[in-house]
Amino acid sequence: MTRLFDGFHACPDRLAFSVGGVDLSYRDLDRRSASVAQALKAKGIRPGERVAVQSETSASLLGVIVAHLRLGVIHVPINTRYQADEIDHILEDSQASLVLVDDGAPAADVAEARGTPWVPVDSLIGDPAGFEESWESDTPAMLIYTSGTTGRSKGVALSLNALSANVGATTTLWHWSQDDHLVLALPLFHVHGLGLGVLGTLLTQMSATLHPRFDAERVIEAVAAGGSIFMGVPTMYARLIAHLKGEGQAREALRAARLFTSGSAALPASAHEAFERLTGKRILERYGMSETGFTLSNPYAGERRAGSVGFAVPGYEVRVVTDEGEDCGPGDAGEIWVRGDGLMLGYWGQPEASASAFTEGWFRTGDVARVDEDGYHHILGRRSADIIKSGGFKISALEIEDVLLRDPAVAEVAVVGLPDPEWGERIVAALVLTPGETIDSERLDALSNAHLARFKCPRAYYSLTELPRNALGKLQKHHLTAQLLAIK
Repeated sequence: MTRLFDGFHACPDRLAFSVGGVDLSYRDLDRRSASVAQALKAKGIRPGERVAVQSETSASLLGVIVAHLRLGVIHVPINTRYQADEIDHILEDSQASLVLVDDGAPAADVAEARGTPWVPVDSLIGDPAGFEESWESDTPAMLIYTSGTTGRSKGVALSLNALSANVGATTTLWHWSQDDHLVLALPLFHVHGLGLGVLGTLLTQMSATLHPRFDAERVIEAVAAGGSIFMGVPTMYARLIAHLKGEGQAREALRAARLFTSGSAALPASAHEAFERLTGKRILERYGMSETGFTLSNPYAGERRAGSVGFAVPGYEVRVVTDEGEDCGPGDAGEIWVRGDGLMLGYWGQPEASASAFTEGWFRTGDVARVDEDGYHHILGRRSADIIKSGGFKISALEIEDVLLRDPAVAEVAVVGLPDPEWGERIVAALVLTPGETIDSERLDALSNAHLARFKCPRAYYSLTELPRNALGKLQKHHLTAQLLAIK
């Protein structure tokens, strides 16, 4: 049984979420989500059907998320920056029965073209009286689409059991309680903000202030108004640090919070040091992914090591193994394998990919790490060079390459991430052009913007006579990265 909805009865008058000038108590959220659920039922939506949502963070979106969970509808969030090709893939793969959108969201046009019903996210209003929950704890509750090495995102099927287990373990580890107030500027289409941010608030029956977009000044104001926890990604901390350097009052405001966490990409040691110097607070860095939930975390009470993601979260076992599947010794690099209560059910509609992702019950993450003498895990990167981590997002290089190859001037292309102090990695494209052609950056930018979310678009293009390949013709991206860094 999940405890996600206990707050509706245990503390109905407590503030649950404050977003966009709207304050929702637990009673308000109970009624709003029941109203949405009844409206969905009136449209013929039944448990197990997929409902896709492309919407910015709002009170309406929160009502929809909770309604889906209570009704047993599978929630399919769509990145609000996604464009037609990306959205069409998700709607096709999930076979969504209904699409919910903000005004002007591109998912509306895609749904219309496909013949899939769509309605505004804030239009679902039903009679909450008599609503009965119909969720199942061990069936898919969400499909979180995440980039993979194939170039097309896969739907990670997560059950309420897995979500509740992981969120419960993490919030307990980090000492979340009813007395806390979370400040959250992470998007609710990603498991970081949706899973731990929203569900963690509900599970612990605390309060949260949500921001549709990150703004350093507004985040600081929210913390000053009583926020005790802030969850961010390295890009956010880079901007907070830049803002804090000239704001003594802001630095004092952040000193009042008790916990700052970072994830989704590696936080530079320099950021750890700068933030602690400015605020007196040591950031707690953690590691996880859509398929596994939060699996590694620096200790709440204890040394939080820069460049490390700490130890296994309770309920998980973590191994670092060689290519032969043997456990690595201290200091040796190997792939992270995970086993635990919060793992995915599988990739939606892809039984072969699901089966191949596991070895004897262990999920193979594709991330490489080493464990130091004290047991702290240090992430070294991806086994696949085709995943770029930029601004807190994991981005498929192959997807970008596929778009750029649509330009007739491009004969070959390889996309990589180069180190960037703000974004973690900056997306660049190396091109081999057809004879007689030159790079037309404006045309390539227009092509990318037409088919990809802006955060996936290359920031620079390089013209090369050839791409580095091995004797078998396989592209060697590590050599390419070194070559581009030398040019840069």
